[in-house]
Amino acid sequence: MDMEVIEASAPKIGPLSSNGSLNIHGGVPGCTSISMQRRIHDSRFATRYFVGHGLDVGGGQDSLALFIELFPMIRNVVIYDAPQGDAQKLTNVDDGTFDFLFSSHCLEHMRDPVESLHNWIRVVRPGGHLVISVPDEDLYEQKVWPSTFNSDHKMTFTLCKKTSWSPVSVNVFNLLAHFCDKVKPMSVITTDHAYRYGFPRFDHTRTPLTESAIEFVLKKL
Repeated sequence: MDMEVIEASAPKIGPLSSNGSLNIHGGVPGCTSISMQRRIHDSRFATRYFVGHGLDVGGGQDSLALFIELFPMIRNVVIYDAPQGDAQKLTNVDDGTFDFLFSSHCLEHMRDPVESLHNWIRVVRPGGHLVISVPDEDLYEQKVWPSTFNSDHKMTFTLCKKTSWSPVSVNVFNLLAHFCDKVKPMSVITTDHAYRYGFPRFDHTRTPLTESAIEFVLKKL
């Protein structure tokens, strides 16, 4: 696999610049960074979910690799983004290659969420975990489509609604129903940490604290 591998034991971690130094981006780098304040207070991430060899699908400059010292059971993190190939198919990744897969706000950029999730599950070994976050359509897009905050979004996501204002809404429970024979859902939650419900419409993820997402954790059977 022609992919960037970042060893947890290496002195330099995270996405690297051409001279090998750690790239730190000012402002609000992305939803992975925002979510770390929540994840470090939930021991399941350090002791169950982020264990062994991991694949970060769509990690880019805001990868889990930036935070591997917070999860000491990670062996390494492989970043899979546009330079590595099509994240929907992962054709250059063998079945059962990784102990866990992490993807933060990438699935909404794929063409087909069912095919994407099929392949993401495929590359995880039995007993391994997938930790996937997607924008919650009501918290992020806030009843406007196409998305005004990210023009590359191809779909929206909700947990459980009879109808949706979005013409491209994906119900997460219905999506996971395709894979009942392959995974066991361990957690399916709305992550609205620090969300300001009383504020006028704006992109809450542009603040350093706020999540506007749905997260689901799956254990491969």
